[in-house]
Amino acid sequence: MSDIIREIEAAQLKENVDQFEVGDTVKVYGKIKEGNRERIQVFEGVVLKRQGGSSRETFTVRKTSNGIGVEKTWPVHSPNVEKVEVVRRGKVRRAKLNYLRNRVGKKAKVKEAK
Repeated sequence: MSDIIREIEAAQLKENVDQFEVGDTVKVYGKIKEGNRERIQVFEGVVLKRQGGSSRETFTVRKTSNGIGVEKTWPVHSPNVEKVEVVRRGKVRRAKLNYLRNRVGKKAKVKEAK
């Protein structure tokens, strides 16, 4: 049974996955369907976490919009994610940046990697 599941998941993997890490500032180009039309919407923010593996791997991006924190989680291998573009590399020492949720302003920034 697990061999069948493994084959199905292997067929759903993308060939070229964009390289980004936790702490990076990224632009996620996501496809949005409105009725019979389809468009691409950009979501720019800091990657809080990457979790899972294989075809189930997901990543969470956080941004502040009008003073309110907004988080979105996408599957890495989803066909609805057109591409992930790295704007800035971040220097962090943790796998999950949950502490950024409680911070506002300059304290919510991640140092840039050199």
